[in-house]
Amino acid sequence: MATGVACRLYRANFRRILMLETPSPLAVRRRVSFCEAIHEQQMSVEAIEAVKVSDETELEQAWAAGRIAITVDPQGESIGRYRPDLLIDATLAKRNLGITKADAPLVIALGPGFIAGKDCHVVIETNRGHDLGRLITDGTAEANTGIPGDIAGYTKERVLRAPADGLFTTVKEIGDPVCKGEVIGLVGTAEVAAQIDGVLRGLIRPSATVTKGLKIGDVDPRGIVGYCDTISEKARSLGGAVLEAILAVYNV
Repeated sequence: MATGVACRLYRANFRRILMLETPSPLAVRRRVSFCEAIHEQQMSVEAIEAVKVSDETELEQAWAAGRIAITVDPQGESIGRYRPDLLIDATLAKRNLGITKADAPLVIALGPGFIAGKDCHVVIETNRGHDLGRLITDGTAEANTGIPGDIAGYTKERVLRAPADGLFTTVKEIGDPVCKGEVIGLVGTAEVAAQIDGVLRGLIRPSATVTKGLKIGDVDPRGIVGYCDTISEKARSLGGAVLEAILAVYNV
């Protein structure tokens, strides 16, 4: 979702973008997630490039080259250091991990866990449905339902979760077709099997250490391989909502 927002802003000519990440991000939709640059040093999504940076010099070089910058900063120390004009919390953690309205002239938060007018200036609804992408300037987004969004009639069935704590291994790759009951990989010795037919749209990095219940994959029942490499409609909607919030606040 954060990558979708970043791409939408980049295409709208917001070119000085810095994304903050954890040291070992566990993205499922890795082929459309800039966080892969933390592992691979750089990442391209829909022809937009992001590069890992470690200091201000590398940050300026990334921007000068027309790239989005991404850095390891789980505590958000860069916020106080660079004093951004705009701060977007796209962690989708379902709770406020520490942002305040004082962090930037405009603070936008995605999803539940934030109170617009108190924690941030604008909250954006992330729940699929009628209000997806709606701007909230007073109050909160809908509570987390714990139910994945419906794709072709499937919700929980399309999500792959770790059956136990341990090391995840697999011979499958994103984009591979899978059948219901087919083993996708192992967590330790416990099998991870597909619950529906489709295309493996997302999968965490092999050899990652996972905990029981963690989302580790996503089977798309529509079976279109090209969707693995393009930003989802939900991420595009959220990116458009962020852009709307910026233009509304600054009366552009």
